[in-house]
Amino acid sequence: MSRILFIADLHLCQEEPAITAGFLHFLANQALTCSELYILGDLFEAWIGDDDPSPLHQQIAQALAALPIPVYFIHGNRDFLVGKRFAQQAGMQRLAEEVVLERFGQRLVIMHGDTLCTDDVGYLAFRKKVHTPWIQWLFLRLPLALRLNIARKMRQSSQQANQHKTMAVMDVNPQAVIDVLQRHQATLLVHGHTHQPAIHPVPEISPSAQRAVLGAWHHEGWMVEWTEQGLTLSHFPW
Repeated sequence: MSRILFIADLHLCQEEPAITAGFLHFLANQALTCSELYILGDLFEAWIGDDDPSPLHQQIAQALAALPIPVYFIHGNRDFLVGKRFAQQAGMQRLAEEVVLERFGQRLVIMHGDTLCTDDVGYLAFRKKVHTPWIQWLFLRLPLALRLNIARKMRQSSQQANQHKTMAVMDVNPQAVIDVLQRHQATLLVHGHTHQPAIHPVPEISPSAQRAVLGAWHHEGWMVEWTEQGLTLSHFPW
């Protein structure tokens, strides 16, 4: 039976070895029983370029490349600079920001989810800036140590800014969800980013329409499974 898995928001980093160990255990167990694996962004806590010689990056690339199934990746707001070089090393295919999958007689949209947070005007302005091609081109040509320092300061600024925002502002906008589903003529949506795992009905689209939100891997793993029976959200210990 075809079984498709979605994960997001692992935020892998050298300072959190338990999460890395949990992800490697996931790849060696749950991932081996699925037909396709989709990583919907923020696999890493930060990404300053494919030329970063981090042993963690090499370890993850080798583990992903060893999987006997196709692996797909959508950039998140933390790892939007993951490039062609690392993707090839990891044996995974990079996808566009929004992708439609047609399986089991249904249409499902996958995305990271940050673009759904349209009430967070400040974040969207920042996102637009850092996704500007010439800014990315310039950043990736800076010395590695300088890029690392810039990324560290950006994370600190982001954490400070979020302390002054309400959860409602940082969550997805309901109309943005409807707009995405209508634009793609789909009834199912899977995303991450908000770290608020749940499956929500979307009655404005249809009685059976759903939005599945993945959880972050802070203390346990989260995944969404898609089969002929529909979407299932589950969490599991590492």
